[in-house]
Amino acid sequence: MIQRKQTVFLFLSLIATLICLSMPIALFEPQGMGGENRMLNLWVIDGNGTKDFSVWPLFAILLSTVPLQLFAIFDYHHRKRQITTCNIALILIIVWYIAYGVLSKSLSSGMLYHAQLASFLPLLSLILIFLARRGIKADEALVRAADRIR
Repeated sequence: MIQRKQTVFLFLSLIATLICLSMPIALFEPQGMGGENRMLNLWVIDGNGTKDFSVWPLFAILLSTVPLQLFAIFDYHHRKRQITTCNIALILIIVWYIAYGVLSKSLSSGMLYHAQLASFLPLLSLILIFLARRGIKADEALVRAADRIR
């Protein structure tokens, strides 16, 4: 049913993902003179205000989890498919963190790296999706037990 606790977890996960898509996820501060660079999911804004789209894979990965989370919210009639959708979303968020680490490392050469609050929102989303998946599995086990009794 749509009012179950896993729906709330998936909805909160969706909100955390959407907030992360629109906020800065890293700040690169030069050790000498110069402007600081801000990294968002889609681009990096340097001190002059120019945008470099070299980090677009972060945006693509995180944006692909949004329809998966929406589909998982409204696919409550098919619990097995809902679990699979949650698993795919979990894998994509882990891939996002791997890409985030690689891109942050390559962009921070000679600069101080500062993680922003929004870089931890996919972790919150990961935890919430995991909790939702666990709730869906519990519902599936409950339905199977009820079918076995009949």
